[in-house]
Amino acid sequence: MDEILIKVVLSRIESAPANFQAYEDLFSLCRAGLADDKKTALKYSAELRSICEQNIRRLDGAIIPPLINLVRRTLLFEAPYVFDSYMRYLEINRKPSERFYMPRRKRLKVVVDAIQALVDDELDELFISMPPRVGKTTLILFALTWMIGRNSELSNLYSAYSDIITAAMYSGVLEIINDSVTYTWHEIFPDSKIVATNAKDEIINIDRKKRYPSLTCRSLYGTLNGACDCNGFLISDDLIGGIEEALNKDRLASAWFKVDNNLIPRAKEKAKLLWVGTRWSMVDPAGIRMDLLQNDSEYTSRRYLIINIPALDPQTDESNFNYAYGVGFSTEYYRQRRASFERNNDMASWTAQYMGEPIERDGALFTPEDMRYYNGILPDGEPDRVFMACDPAFGGGDFVSAPVAVQYGNDIFIPDLVFNPGDKKVTRPMVVETILRNKVKTARFEANNGGEEYQEWVEEELKRRKYRLNITSKRAKTTKRKEERIFEKAPEIREFYFLEQGKRSKEYNQFMVNLFSFKITGKNKNDDAPDSLAMLVEMKEDSYGAAPEIFRRLF
Repeated sequence: MDEILIKVVLSRIESAPANFQAYEDLFSLCRAGLADDKKTALKYSAELRSICEQNIRRLDGAIIPPLINLVRRTLLFEAPYVFDSYMRYLEINRKPSERFYMPRRKRLKVVVDAIQALVDDELDELFISMPPRVGKTTLILFALTWMIGRNSELSNLYSAYSDIITAAMYSGVLEIINDSVTYTWHEIFPDSKIVATNAKDEIINIDRKKRYPSLTCRSLYGTLNGACDCNGFLISDDLIGGIEEALNKDRLASAWFKVDNNLIPRAKEKAKLLWVGTRWSMVDPAGIRMDLLQNDSEYTSRRYLIINIPALDPQTDESNFNYAYGVGFSTEYYRQRRASFERNNDMASWTAQYMGEPIERDGALFTPEDMRYYNGILPDGEPDRVFMACDPAFGGGDFVSAPVAVQYGNDIFIPDLVFNPGDKKVTRPMVVETILRNKVKTARFEANNGGEEYQEWVEEELKRRKYRLNITSKRAKTTKRKEERIFEKAPEIREFYFLEQGKRSKEYNQFMVNLFSFKITGKNKNDDAPDSLAMLVEMKEDSYGAAPEIFRRLF
């Protein structure tokens, strides 16, 4: 494509935005250049649409209808090649409130772009993990209609744990292709047509009848051998049926045996693998496959991407799926679900199903029913001690964890804390404010990995604000693993009094989830909260920092 000429036309549009002919000229250049330079043609088509959308908002008069029409035409032009454009155009005749994609696009666009990378041969495998009922299976349904439309010669295989799900996928694909009132599939692929279907075998052939169909839908426990020689896309969607299967190690092992011996061998070497679903266990099929890719030297050449979108954002504790038109789930809904799991002593299910971080129940060290709680009202009188333990972090997914302990005799209450994944510029002022707010008299910072510098900044800021306290840093013993230290202090941690549900801030809630998610075996991402509580136990056991006591002279 002649990019110099394209820039000349773009300049004409910028200088005379009401001159529609310049828009039309640019679109003509994009269409003419598609065969020789598809990437550039699609790039400028998207840029043209963006200019049209901007000018629709800021201009008025006769130019608006043709601009609106040109937006539609650019989407149709790109739809066979660009998944996002396909998703937008496929439902363009539906009412905005009835569309699947556009109300969810802000959140699902990252997944759509990843599927695009898989189709464009930039990835070999893609893992998508999201909570239940947020649209992941419907997104795959749309993706399958796009894949078989753009290249009907490829044989694609969709598999799930039950025949009911695969039958629904088969019916859904046919509905989108055949319902020309609701969907525009035949506009996007005008030369494509269904030539054969079989509801019993759940197969669809596009353009011509083939030995291995354009799409086969088959459950993991159905007949896979000989059903499909997949040279396109092998899509597995929720291969674990639910909590009962997830808790049964034999069923998990059986599922992986089926995947490894029956499902994956259906795929040709160059086929693309797409793993979709709600995570239930670290040893579910998706988890085992991830482990192979990440840790087995034989898989280093595989290009893969793992996308996990949790129900609640780890930094804000707000819903990631609060879609437009009320079709998603609010922050309140997810917090209520979390509270229900916590009350039922099943935080493992919450972190697995809703946060995409499965943990093995056998290793859970802290459970909600084993902890002590209070209503936020501290005992009368002055406490014996107010102290804080701070486990610093510097971003990158780790949390700064700094609980405040208020001691009355042998009782320790945790009324306030800092639990935040931000960098030090965000978290250090938060630690300072928490110290001031709670009148902390003793604070200890873990000195490992930059903790001393973190502590020095906090100390200088407190001095500047004329607040005095006993503040120190201490290195964690390297002779013991962190898990061992936490395990040793677990009985004392369970004696602490934590705020009850309904009295906690969002950071406090995240802190408790992190605590309940900690497991004593295997890889552990959830150790920030319990590690800082173990530090508090050590501080309680130390003799320094106790409040002075007034007593009568004896002579």
